[in-house]
Amino acid sequence: MQALARRAVAALRGWVEPNLRTFQQERQPLVWALALLIGLAAGAVAILFRETIGLVQWLWLGSASENTLTAAANVAWWIIPLGPVLGGIAVGILVYRISTRRAGGVADVIEARAYSGRNLGLSDGIWSAVVSAITVGAGGSAGREGPIVHLGATLGEAVSRRAALPEWCRRTLLSAGVASAVAASFNAPFAGMLFAHEVVLGHYAIRSFVPIMLASTAGSLLSRQWFGPDAAFAVPDYAIVSNWEFPAFALLGVVCAAVALLFQLALLLADGLARQVTMPLWLRPVLGGVIVGSIGLAFPQVLGVGYELTDLALSGELTLSLALILIVMKTLATAVTLGSRFGGGIFSPAIVLGALAGSVFGMLAAAVFPGLASSGGLYAMLGMGAVAGAVFGAPISTAMIVFELTGGYGLSVALLLTVAISQGIVHAAHGYSWFQWQLRMRGLDLREGPHKPLGSNARVMDFMDPLPPETEPQRFDPERGTTALKPTDTIAAALRAFDTGGHDRLPVVDPADATTVIAWASHVAALRHFNRALVGTSVEEHR
Repeated sequence: MQALARRAVAALRGWVEPNLRTFQQERQPLVWALALLIGLAAGAVAILFRETIGLVQWLWLGSASENTLTAAANVAWWIIPLGPVLGGIAVGILVYRISTRRAGGVADVIEARAYSGRNLGLSDGIWSAVVSAITVGAGGSAGREGPIVHLGATLGEAVSRRAALPEWCRRTLLSAGVASAVAASFNAPFAGMLFAHEVVLGHYAIRSFVPIMLASTAGSLLSRQWFGPDAAFAVPDYAIVSNWEFPAFALLGVVCAAVALLFQLALLLADGLARQVTMPLWLRPVLGGVIVGSIGLAFPQVLGVGYELTDLALSGELTLSLALILIVMKTLATAVTLGSRFGGGIFSPAIVLGALAGSVFGMLAAAVFPGLASSGGLYAMLGMGAVAGAVFGAPISTAMIVFELTGGYGLSVALLLTVAISQGIVHAAHGYSWFQWQLRMRGLDLREGPHKPLGSNARVMDFMDPLPPETEPQRFDPERGTTALKPTDTIAAALRAFDTGGHDRLPVVDPADATTVIAWASHVAALRHFNRALVGTSVEEHR
């Protein structure tokens, strides 16, 4: 019996000890601890960001609450357009005095995750947060999720860079900062975790789940301690009247897909038009503030993040005509805000537009089928997820965000159907989420697979064979027509040079002196390095 027990213990040790060694070698305990630290820091920063928005709004409307519409109703009419104009002046001064760079967002985070050389500077994250806080607090029609995701990611990358961790750890900790920022900003821990995996990290590896979940939990706990545990929206206890409504839910998905496509088109047109207008960079947000302030004078519902307007749509307190007009006005105000170099994201505007579209659809459905259709508020909640999910290209995390923002888990089947149809139509018609489109405008298309960023991340210096120090200097004559590489050339450029000229080996010249050969690079070594990187990516995504 004792011998059997010893064999069992030995077998158990032989199974467990290699896993524990791998766990230690990959430095996962350190990654867990750093993820928790990043989660707490990103959560605290998200709270500070929201409070800064409230402070800017208090200077303008005398209220720090997100109920911008109620606050605007209690001030003189001439104050309403004054906020966006003064906000535009403040942003213009910052652009003129401090930096001309555009406020960062989710697309920048995705680029930094995919391309290891595109680091996120902490100063860039702070700059983006400051500009966006002024924008949203002054009444600009934008969301707070883009800049806070960017800032959370910069915190995660800054910590991983100081700890000198491997590349997979850098990507995981960057995503951990994103998860905490989303969880703290929206009081949505599950959505924060899923958003980080679905949108930023791009895969669901088990090794990354624990640190990202730790960070999301930490950020959410801080947010709930500060703002309370309540959901962002007060949703009545809705229920589906009949299963015969599901064709209507499917049709709502089609309508939301159209709204999402038109919203993205408006953003693209506004950005393109702004680039064509010749004026000083600092004057763009001032002009944008004048336009947004003028819209807000007639329709104050479009100012700020618009959560109070969303509440009105969810509770069925909007008329059909007003909801239709506000869809157009909110789209226009958001396009002008972001096109004129203000800061901010698009999640909150997409949520508002989805709620408005769903409310309109619900009112029409109730008028046509009064005995079968549920309330317009129920359709508004479904529209929130359908429009936002289609814009982001993130149906899973967006559906979870809607669940956590509204507490409406009982409508999960209807929401998933509506989100799926909206996402499918937008993907078929457009092919890109908003973030993917932004990256494509920069010449980066991540839809083609991991080999594209890997071809840009790896350099000739990573696989070249340097000449021994005692070797006689070798000269390269550019006039002979032979191709030469530089150490900083990408592996993609090197492989093209090998294939174009049919070379097995090429000289690598000194960047400071194009006639001095410092190394040789072989085609076989380049392919071996590239294949090893592809295998490493596959391992990272499945471990």
